Amino acid sequence: MAAVAAAKPASRRVGFVGAGRMAEAIAQGLIRAGKVEAQQVLASAPTDRNLCRFRALGCQTTHSNQEVLQGCSLVFFATKPHVLPAVLAEVAPVVTPEHILVSVAAGVSLSSLEELLPPNTRVLRVSPNLPCVVQEGAMVLARGRHARSGEVELLQTLLEACGQCEEVPEAQVDIHTGLSGSGVAFACVFSEALAEGAVKMGMPSGLAHRIAAQTLMGTARMLLQKGQHPALLRADVCTPGGTTIHGLHALEQGGLRAATMSAVEAATCRAKELSRK
Repeated sequence: MAAVAAAKPASRRVGFVGAGRMAEAIAQGLIRAGKVEAQQVLASAPTDRNLCRFRALGCQTTHSNQEVLQGCSLVFFATKPHVLPAVLAEVAPVVTPEHILVSVAAGVSLSSLEELLPPNTRVLRVSPNLPCVVQEGAMVLARGRHARSGEVELLQTLLEACGQCEEVPEAQVDIHTGLSGSGVAFACVFSEALAEGAVKMGMPSGLAHRIAAQTLMGTARMLLQKGQHPALLRADVCTPGGTTIHGLHALEQGGLRAATMSAVEAATCRAKELSRK
């Protein structure tokens, strides 16, 4: 395994079974960051509808899922969750001890993946979110029983091209879905509300939305770079009797904090329900 971990990422062939938006985002991030050469990527899908975007990146494509496994030792499974069991049954005969298999499918547990694959297969789950498309994703990964630290480190090294990736216990993957997967929509609602407040006060809509988005991005970057608790940055913006504290008071009266916590809770509970189905 040390030899695998030490191999140069650019020399590794990476496969994608399923060629949807998230698979494309991961492939694009790996290629743009120089982690993998485009011609070393092989993607499969039933039709050319999505494969054409992989070809535009310079990747190889096929309609055979087994061909991906036969040509690549590291393979991402990015199919729809309900399709994945049939796909795993199809490729299981060509899975070898050399393979590292990574599921991006939401709601399919590591134990379910391992049951559908040969004994001792090295399996990991990755939960990405939509900003992976612009290489600013927030991802978590969980390892199966037979995956070791070398596979985790390799995967993190590759996926850092798409954003932030941290290892967590599998029990926290559904929480990540509620926080970060659904959180993209929650952040969009807040960005929209910020901009509409400015429009109400007389600012042109296009300008208001651009400034709101930039404000969220800049705030997030400060939080990540400084490693501070958000309350500390919030305190830096507040001055006694100033504009910000008056605005925060209005947000507290509207129940923003409680509503946001409830939104993450509701999304997480739904993710857990789907995982049990």
